[in-house]
Amino acid sequence: MGRGGKKDSREVTERKCITSGEIRPQAELIRFVVGPEAEVVPDLAGKLPGRGMWVSASRDALEQVVKKRAFARAARQQVRVPDGLAEAVETALARRVTDLLSLARKAGLAIAGYEKVRGWVQTGEATVLLQAADGSERGKSKLRLPDEEGDYFDCLTADELGLSFGRDHVIHAALCAGGLTTRVVEDATRLSGLRGKIGATGPGKDDGIA
Repeated sequence: MGRGGKKDSREVTERKCITSGEIRPQAELIRFVVGPEAEVVPDLAGKLPGRGMWVSASRDALEQVVKKRAFARAARQQVRVPDGLAEAVETALARRVTDLLSLARKAGLAIAGYEKVRGWVQTGEATVLLQAADGSERGKSKLRLPDEEGDYFDCLTADELGLSFGRDHVIHAALCAGGLTTRVVEDATRLSGLRGKIGATGPGKDDGIA
């Protein structure tokens, strides 16, 4: 599936997880760097300078990377890992996804509400469907993208989705294709992994450093 809900044939960048050694698409891993004080820092935007260390976006991988002291081996130096790393990364990723959704809404790329979302799904405009993790399963089952088309996420709660749309809570939301949509998909993929919503593996040829 292409990023932003569109299929494409562009090459997907892959990296090796320094915890498991598995090769995954870059969008399924989290990049870390070593800061000036030798502290491990998550680089969720992928813009911080320094040698990147990639870890699969799952709670188990983040717990194992600390337990195995894999950051020190990858960085080839002693480093300090902040307490509660997995929780801090999950919180920051959830904030990034809600903030990006808010920007997408302001740009006219995202809508919320059952009827509006159903309209986009029926016309084929929706390339990403988001539904609240704590929403009614019966209600959510009534909205589905066509098989093998678009992306689906249920990694946010109704309150978190509501933050993006200036409401108390939102159960159904959708995005159409666009640059911001691509970014939402990438970060929502990582957040889904941390919250146990998805899992993926794949072969490749990288050393986990970039």
